[in-house]
Amino acid sequence: MKAIEVTDLTLRDAHQSLIATRLRTEDMLPICARLDQVGYWSLEVWGGATFDACVRFLKEDPWARLRQLRAALPNSRLQMLLRGQNLLGYRHYADDVVQAFVQRAAANGIDVFRVFDALNDLRNLETAMTAVKAAGKHAQGTICYTTSPVHKPQLFVEQAKQLRDMGADSIAIKDMAGLLEPFATFDVVSAIKAEVDLPLVIHSHQTAGLGALCQLKAIEAGADRIDTAISSFAGGTSHPATESQVAALRHSPYDTGLDLELLAEIADYFREVRKKYHQFESEFTREDVGVQRNQVPGGMMSNLANQLKEQNALHRIHEVFSEIPRVREDLGYPPLVTPTSQIVGTQAVYNVLSGERYKTITNEVKRYLQGGYGKPPTAVNARLQQQAIGNEPVNDGRPADLLTPELQRLRLEIGELAQNEEDVLTYAMFPDLARDFFQQRAAGTLQAEALEAVATDKTAAAVATEFLIDVHGEKYEIAITGAGQEGGKRKLYLSLDGMPEEVSIEPLNEYVADAGRGRKRATEPGHVGAAMPGNIVEVLVSVGDVVRAGQALLVTEAMKMETEVHASIGGEIRAIHVAKGDRVTPGEVLVEIG
Repeated sequence: MKAIEVTDLTLRDAHQSLIATRLRTEDMLPICARLDQVGYWSLEVWGGATFDACVRFLKEDPWARLRQLRAALPNSRLQMLLRGQNLLGYRHYADDVVQAFVQRAAANGIDVFRVFDALNDLRNLETAMTAVKAAGKHAQGTICYTTSPVHKPQLFVEQAKQLRDMGADSIAIKDMAGLLEPFATFDVVSAIKAEVDLPLVIHSHQTAGLGALCQLKAIEAGADRIDTAISSFAGGTSHPATESQVAALRHSPYDTGLDLELLAEIADYFREVRKKYHQFESEFTREDVGVQRNQVPGGMMSNLANQLKEQNALHRIHEVFSEIPRVREDLGYPPLVTPTSQIVGTQAVYNVLSGERYKTITNEVKRYLQGGYGKPPTAVNARLQQQAIGNEPVNDGRPADLLTPELQRLRLEIGELAQNEEDVLTYAMFPDLARDFFQQRAAGTLQAEALEAVATDKTAAAVATEFLIDVHGEKYEIAITGAGQEGGKRKLYLSLDGMPEEVSIEPLNEYVADAGRGRKRATEPGHVGAAMPGNIVEVLVSVGDVVRAGQALLVTEAMKMETEVHASIGGEIRAIHVAKGDRVTPGEVLVEIG
């Protein structure tokens, strides 16, 4: 027996799980001196959704955040979550991008890389793990825990052995949804520790209310380290509270040695900070043992709630919860973690809201069924696969083997907007977001000016659709995502820092009334609209083109997943009312076919 080590998740996974990853760097830095004194084994501060949220919502440079945290935490190991070949994006990247990203992350301050693959296809970890070792950093090979007919303890043991053979310095069991049960935890940890002589970390969410119990059983079975969050950012879909676990192990052979008084100071700080982010709190981040049935991880839970709220269909969330396990089975029981959680969750939303399963199939599901993310844990539904991809070939190899080096192309594409190699890598992760971010940075408008989109044709609203407001020093990004009319009032769908809100207004004058009108509503067979609120990613046709029924006309993005919008009838494209980057709402006419 030995003292248990602790990794703190407050600056990454905890706020990702509870307040939609919105914690700003300015609220992290003041407490860093205290965090640096605690004696944690490591602090998880980067990766996961934080990179995306920095650029998309907070208008912060994620690399600058990392450098600031490195300077503010000189005595602590800094840790990040890396999605293997997916890095921090939602597709697989060529090996040269993966290698460059790891090298720059290490150079900017990351000491420990927790590397995982959503399918536990360990071929997708090899390049990243090798790059971590080449950088002289700690490679933590990670197993995504889930339950299904094929996920047995021996399978996890074999995966741990493969990670050891890849050069892993430690092994993490990542229970992202809170599916572990205490005695199952004991069995899995015991089995791995019996055959793999590496430090073992247990990462468990408190979603089902069992996380702390699972950690205790893991410790009894030989686990070396636990992941926790400070109490003011713990519980619910976050993690067991640091102070509770420190107290539980005190005066035992596993005593962490951490100072409860110092932890209390840190908890008090974050308790006050959390109040600033109240608009991002959700009823769906509470503890709920129902996760044992629907398997929805915390970050996915808030995404689903937001998406359904935009559709005015939040009351149907339990139908979506019921549909998720069915979609997961159809896809061969993938663990639900980014990006597979988004892939399964978004498809489940489409299935429920359309009233017909797989009437619309997202591009990511099609890519998944073609082997674009790796090998599913077990066979997929053959009928669905045929419906989605027809007779197109399925790749059985490592997906990245089909990719050619792309880093130089990315450098050329972003050009002088990129100030350094880190900017090129940000562009690789999120091309459109990054380009907008860099343009705003160059213009000096990231935090200073409103973002205005003024419509130019008669069917669109002549009104600012995106802008920043400053309330008592707090900045909020507002976006109008759609409009309608009900009972003489104008109904607007807004997003506040990316969180949807529905409001009603009474027009004060004719200009305001016209501003809310938006695109005309779909009433004819040739009126083509979107099934979900989102953004236009690509327009695939031009006015005058002749199309067939079912042909793809547009690509939209919702919940970070892309979906094709198809022609409802065959005919000639008479009008296109959208362009790349436009926000759209269900019921609007986007394309007219005559």
